[in-house]
Amino acid sequence: MSELKPDDTDASDRVDAAIQWWVRIDRGDLSASELAAFRAWLANDPRNEAAFEESCDFWGSLQTLPRTEVQAYLWSLRPGRRRERMWAAAALATAALALYLTFDDLWVWCRADFRTGVAELRTVTLPDGSRAHMNAATALALDYSGDKRRLALLQGEAWFEVEKDPSRPFTVLAAGGTITARGTAFDVALDKARTEVTVTENSVEVAAEGSTVVVGAGRQTAYGPSLPALAPYEVDPESVTSWRRGKLIFMDKPLSEVAAAIGRFYHGVILIAGSELRDRRVTGVFRVDQPRDALKAIESLLGVKSTYVSDYLIVLHM
Repeated sequence: MSELKPDDTDASDRVDAAIQWWVRIDRGDLSASELAAFRAWLANDPRNEAAFEESCDFWGSLQTLPRTEVQAYLWSLRPGRRRERMWAAAALATAALALYLTFDDLWVWCRADFRTGVAELRTVTLPDGSRAHMNAATALALDYSGDKRRLALLQGEAWFEVEKDPSRPFTVLAAGGTITARGTAFDVALDKARTEVTVTENSVEVAAEGSTVVVGAGRQTAYGPSLPALAPYEVDPESVTSWRRGKLIFMDKPLSEVAAAIGRFYHGVILIAGSELRDRRVTGVFRVDQPRDALKAIESLLGVKSTYVSDYLIVLHM
């Protein structure tokens, strides 16, 4: 784990340095001496330039600000501007990210009837007696009327215990898919890339992207944008729903998925630099009330580093 040090340009910390330079450049307030230091840092080692390009790509700026334009921009800056401390730039970048995420989630929170915050678990008893056990950072919208028992999972993950009522199917809408049950228990987890449905008791019907499958106990299916519901496959339901017991259990899961799960219990943002690192596999058991300890264990397991841009923003990188 490494703390952010504005003047640290040691070769072993080149990724940390690249992130620092990116924040300084994004701030647009480099002095003439800082420009000279940045050019010297790039020229000192080709790996420095590669690390900076990776940082640009990671922060989403490479497409809009290619390296040649970055260099042109740097050369066009006039000397003599007042030098700002890098900590101020990092704080502003973090605040901007937090503001973006707040507005991005605002529409979900406005639609939701039931919500949980970071590190908050909640059980809701529904009008028919069914129960929704909500993971952290989860939002549900309720639509019960007449012969309908319908919920929309807007964000996060929930485990449902459904009261039997053959005349009124229990339906969960999630990311364009429909999960239907009449008396069962199942878990639905939303992710940006896919939605996973795991059955712990009886069976459910899952319809998504033109495909319909029936999933029995101890099995899971997944679907996503342009991904029809997969044929059910075996999983360990106890591991999938371990968050209900205060643990997170992963068996050969990509780091991106693991970080997202840990992020539900961390008051901040966890980012991963590079697609290769996001795809690294993780196996382990972590406590939900100790997210930083979980990240430390992953650092040791995968041989990665973490940079704390602030108390709110952690970047995992090689």
